[in-house]
Amino acid sequence: MTNKSTTTPSTRRDWLVPASLIGLSAVPVAAGAFRLTELSSGAEITHHNARYFASPLPIVLHILSVSVFAILGAFQFSSGFRRRRPRWHRTAGWVLVPSGFVAAASGLWMQARYELPEGDGDALAVLRLLFGSAMLTSLLLGVVALWRRDFVRHGAWMLRGYAIGLGAGTQVLTHLPWVLLAGQPQEGVRALLMGAGWVINVAVAEWIIHRRSMISPAPARAVVQLLHTP
Repeated sequence: MTNKSTTTPSTRRDWLVPASLIGLSAVPVAAGAFRLTELSSGAEITHHNARYFASPLPIVLHILSVSVFAILGAFQFSSGFRRRRPRWHRTAGWVLVPSGFVAAASGLWMQARYELPEGDGDALAVLRLLFGSAMLTSLLLGVVALWRRDFVRHGAWMLRGYAIGLGAGTQVLTHLPWVLLAGQPQEGVRALLMGAGWVINVAVAEWIIHRRSMISPAPARAVVQLLHTP
């Protein structure tokens, strides 16, 4: 008798994290698609979008690269998918890493190029520069670790970079309760809510990295001993 369903509970769990990450990035990706449509269709210029029409390249690069980085990166968290397709991780990396660099660099470019919109302020500008630089640095250190064949550190730094890159998704969640209960946040509160989105993601990433370090020492020692066995 043949099995009519190849979907097992473990398979469903294996796809839960990638699906959740894609769902988390859905609102920012959709907002980016709307912005690209607005720019390409010659929509009415308002004080909300005038800076993008005046200098569209940074925002276009940012939207495209962040969308690729968020969605493609989510599949790296499916261990079963990676086991079934062992070349996937390396092949995807050739797209994922450059898109991450462009996303971080274009974000910093926008912060330097565009005037601060209404509701933003110096505190939020500093946070964007801080986390944008941290994302860029994390990805760079991830590439350096890969070049040194230090795959543990490579994974840790790439996870940190991805967590920061996905900050816009978490910021939707940090803003939503405030908007529903109190309306649009003022400048200081907005900076706090935006910062909270990044901090939450980084905290989760560090928890995952710590958890992995607690699981991996024994296998790592076994590999080292094997490599040094005469």
